[in-house]
Formats: sequence, structure tokens, C-alpha cells
Amino acid sequence: MLVTFTTDAHANITMFEGDALTMLKMMGHSATFPGAILAADIPAALSRLTAAIAAEKISPPVKNENEDTDEPVVSMTNRGLPLIDLLTDAAKEGCNVMWNK
Repeated sequence: MLVTFTTDAHANITMFEGDALTMLKMMGHSATFPGAILAADIPAALSRLTAAIAAEKISPPVKNENEDTDEPVVSMTNRGLPLIDLLTDAAKEGCNVMWNK
């Protein structure tokens, strides 16, 4: 399943549900759909997300046994960059962020 993050300050971001749930938890939000972050709360959510991703950099990515061994592992840093950009733009413009499946 796909999750789309939207805001008036940035183009929509779509990611796989598992990655979206991980990032929502990193930001301190529940895994409910639909959901939203008010503009006033975005800087704190962005700070928590970037701190959690920085902590992930310290530990190497773990590969799932069911994944194809020829495929490279995509780090949480790379997966999270589009969402970080969206949150940064939303914080600058004072816009809310919403997500839905």
C-alpha cells in the first residue's frame, strides 16, 4: 500500500506504507490514516525525524531475508530525504502536512 504526504508548500510525496509508518513513528506520531501535523508542530516533528535518521546512520542497514540479494539496501536516510524536504518547506511556509493511504 502507498501513503501520500501533502502540503501546500511542496509537491506530494508518496512512499511505501512500511517506510511511511516508520517515519511517522520517528516523528512521534501515531500510525493512523488519514493524519496531519499542524504548521506549529512541524519544526518539532522535523527535528525528531532528522535526529532519528541520524541515529540510524550509526547502525548499518539490516537486510531482510526475503529480499533479493542482488538488490542494494536503500538507507533510511535516502528514503527519508523527500519527506524531510517536504517538512522543511512546510515549516518555512507555515503550512500543515497531511497524509493518507
